[in-house]
Amino acid sequence: MNIILLGPPGAGKGTQAKYLINAFGLKQLSTGDMLRAAIEESSDLGKQVQLIVDSGNLVPDNIMIELITTRITRADYKGGFILDGFPRTVPQAESLTEVLSQKKIKIDHVIALDVKLSSLLDRIRNRALEAAQEQRRQDDDEETLKHRLNVYKEQTEPILPYYEKLGLLKTIDGMLAPDEVSKKINDVLAG
Repeated sequence: MNIILLGPPGAGKGTQAKYLINAFGLKQLSTGDMLRAAIEESSDLGKQVQLIVDSGNLVPDNIMIELITTRITRADYKGGFILDGFPRTVPQAESLTEVLSQKKIKIDHVIALDVKLSSLLDRIRNRALEAAQEQRRQDDDEETLKHRLNVYKEQTEPILPYYEKLGLLKTIDGMLAPDEVSKKINDVLAG
């Protein structure tokens, strides 16, 4: 089973990805984790990614598609995967569909966590406060978060109709308690 998990920053995608990993034995492909790993490596690509992430902008499609394609074609991803944080634009969604089709890999479900954008800043502020300073995510800065929410609304939300037309989109209320969201996801996958 291959799943794309969508939602704005702070919607709980990481929490639900963990649920899916435990419940179904899927591999998580978190672009955020991949990008943070690239930054930690301090390679030329990592330094380029650092500048982009610090500004709150999206990493160029060619970089993301290359990173993702390399991962999902590995043997350990054959049992199923979760894409968390990708695609983020209609061109990325179209490119991903094309690349997966060429590799004969099918997306089974696209799950969108629907949350009130007005509630997200509070949720993310709490996440930042709870994290120890050394564990604080660089992208939890409030100005960066506001920018990321605007980028999501303008660039990522438009992919929902794309996946709806393909018959893959299922929308779940992400404002519910995390265990309730997990139950709703399980219901979608079961049936």
